[in-house]
Amino acid sequence: MADNLNKTSELSSDEQEHLDEQFMLMALKEAKLAYKEDEVPVGAVLVSADGVILASAHNTAEHGLHALAHAETVAMSMGAISLEQKRLWDCTLYVTLEPCTMCAAAISFMRIKRLVYGAANPKGGAVEHGLRFFDNPACNHKPLLTKGVLSEECGCLLTDFFRSKR
Repeated sequence: MADNLNKTSELSSDEQEHLDEQFMLMALKEAKLAYKEDEVPVGAVLVSADGVILASAHNTAEHGLHALAHAETVAMSMGAISLEQKRLWDCTLYVTLEPCTMCAAAISFMRIKRLVYGAANPKGGAVEHGLRFFDNPACNHKPLLTKGVLSEECGCLLTDFFRSKR
């Protein structure tokens, strides 16, 4: 990727929208891998301020080692290890589904600068639905939010997955 791909202050809104879609497509690829593994199809991509992809991951909570292995937490853990630091101050996290309470708290604790997600999650989300974690006074860090990037594609994958389970 070219330098400065993720520096929102240096990009026009159209350029940032295009980059958001490109990174969300990468997160969707991860979600499709989860689908093939019979996991809830959620994917995440962590990107540094200079546009470098630090990590990409998908849910492995159902068949992996533990129930906390959501795409977001795995990607953030991998990114922190990659950067050899415990906070991700200047990073953007792209995720195909509105994060749950656990992931929203982890995003806050990791100090993610910007969160971009695709599909809304009225039942289990905690950003614009449910607990609304970032609006809670106990939340110490709120990322910049961009919602609804490729929401139809992200939502359809989830709908197809759960339809196949019924």
